[in-house]
Amino acid sequence: MERNEFIKTCGYACIGASSIGMLLQSCVSNKSITANIENENLVVPISDFLKDEAYLKYIIVRNNNLRFPIYVFRFSENEYTALYLQCTHQGNELNAYGDKLVCPAHGSEFNNKGMVTNGPATDPLRSFPIQISNPNILISLKKA
Repeated sequence: MERNEFIKTCGYACIGASSIGMLLQSCVSNKSITANIENENLVVPISDFLKDEAYLKYIIVRNNNLRFPIYVFRFSENEYTALYLQCTHQGNELNAYGDKLVCPAHGSEFNNKGMVTNGPATDPLRSFPIQISNPNILISLKKA
C-alpha cells in the first residue's frame, strides 16, 4: 500500500470510529438536573432518581455556582456516591456512561466510586460527603 493510500484509509477509519462513538454516546441516556445550594449543601431530591416507577443508577447534578457538574451514583436506597466531574489528569470535564466516567481529552476512565481504572490520570476523583435527609440527599460542598 502506498503512503497516500495508507493515510487516506487511516483518515476514513478515524472518521468512522468517531462517528460510531458519537452514535453510541447519544444512545446513553443521562438525567441531568439543576439543584439548589442551601447553606453548604447541594440539595438533591431522592425523587429525581425515579423514572417510570424505577430508580435510575445515577444522575448528573448541576448548579451555576459549580464549575463542573457532580455525578451522583445510587448503589442502594441508603448508599450513594457524589463525584466531581473534573478529570484529575488535566482538569477536563468527564462524560458519564453508566458506571464509567470517561475523559474525552485523553481517555482517562474512572469507576462509580471515583477510582482510576484507565490512565493517564493517576489520582481518584474528588468526592463529597453525602447525608440522606428524606426526602433529599444532601451533598456537602464544605471544603475539608
